[in-house]
Amino acid sequence: MKQGLQFLLLMISLVVSAQKENVDTAQVVIPNRYNSVEAQTKPYVIMISTDGFRYDYANKYNAENLLKFSSEGVQAKAMIPSYPSITFPNHWTLMTGLYPSHHGLIDNFFYDYKRKEAYAMNERKNAQDGSWYGGTPLWALAEKQGMVSASLMWVGSASDAGGKRPTYYYPYHEKFSPSEKVNKVINWLKLPEDKRPHFISLYFPEVDGSGHHFGPDTKETEDAVHLIDNAIGELVQKVNDLGLKNVNFVFVSDHGMIKVDGKTPLEIPAMLLNKDKFDYYNSQTLLRVYVKNPDEVKSVYKELKTNTTNDYEVYLDKKLPKYLHFATRDDQYHRIGQILLIPKAPKIFLEKGKKTSVGKHGYNPKEVPEMKATFFAWGPEFKNNLVIDEFANINVYPLVADILGLQIDQPIDGKLKVLKVILKNKKD
Repeated sequence: MKQGLQFLLLMISLVVSAQKENVDTAQVVIPNRYNSVEAQTKPYVIMISTDGFRYDYANKYNAENLLKFSSEGVQAKAMIPSYPSITFPNHWTLMTGLYPSHHGLIDNFFYDYKRKEAYAMNERKNAQDGSWYGGTPLWALAEKQGMVSASLMWVGSASDAGGKRPTYYYPYHEKFSPSEKVNKVINWLKLPEDKRPHFISLYFPEVDGSGHHFGPDTKETEDAVHLIDNAIGELVQKVNDLGLKNVNFVFVSDHGMIKVDGKTPLEIPAMLLNKDKFDYYNSQTLLRVYVKNPDEVKSVYKELKTNTTNDYEVYLDKKLPKYLHFATRDDQYHRIGQILLIPKAPKIFLEKGKKTSVGKHGYNPKEVPEMKATFFAWGPEFKNNLVIDEFANINVYPLVADILGLQIDQPIDGKLKVLKVILKNKKD
């Protein structure tokens, strides 16, 4: 009997290993794409996101390479993520210059009542369908204007959002080490001038994973910070060895991280468990409620408000503070819901029988400073030894577009004037 069990466990292990090996790790190359003659004269921008890299991690954990490069270039005291401070919404905001309510990725998981379809961040069919993603991502903007781009697993980069995929990209997986990703970038930069990408976006998930599983104040998260810091050092050294002119680095994160109260979580209000009347979407740091009968919204809101506790707030969507840009007036895709229940950090909502992680994000960064993100930049286009105040992440898009000489072809929320001060040879 024991031998039979061991054999079964071995077979399960082999099946799991085989499934992991079947992950598609091949690069996708769009044929017949070339840099225009003008594009070949433009600067290069390597935009790096390290998921969950809280604004204070570089100093907290002495990320030597990042501190060195950013001290020689530009450091922001912090970068303010858009609300909610969640991964997919903020990565798409960084890439489009739009608030989540304006580009449509309002959460990692949501339902579109007009399409009658659900979006899930881990579904490949969603990842490759650009109709879910509003705005024009920087790689699409570049490609439309004759500039080759490349992406290593940034949110939405496998989709045709904005009408153009990057010339070079990889479907999302987590099989490449940070060092392997560095080598992929270097291989792109070794291509002939007419095929060499001038805009490259690169994504690292390791710090976020450690923050979730172990918490932000642990040795494991410190190790993850050093892992990425070493990769950045390797990347910069290898880029320098290529001898290319005017290569610029923009290092960002999507949000921060905080240890949450998983031992005494908030319960979902009992009335919302009636599926005939309500749908609710729980990211644990934000509970969005859809009332199926619009005539009942106000009465439901009043009942929820009456029965609330001091651990969370209840808002009608249209009454959410304007600065969050997440109310009815902002909801261009009608995906948010009519009522929002917002826990006060470190509280979370948790369904009975479900588990949570040690660290989480999603809270209002104006009220929970641990949600703040990181922004560093260095290279020939940036001023030296400059520290700037906090700013909203919507402003990264027009900054990168300006460096690359790209014309923004549709309205965005970001403004170049916010970060113009960090560029050399720019009048204030």
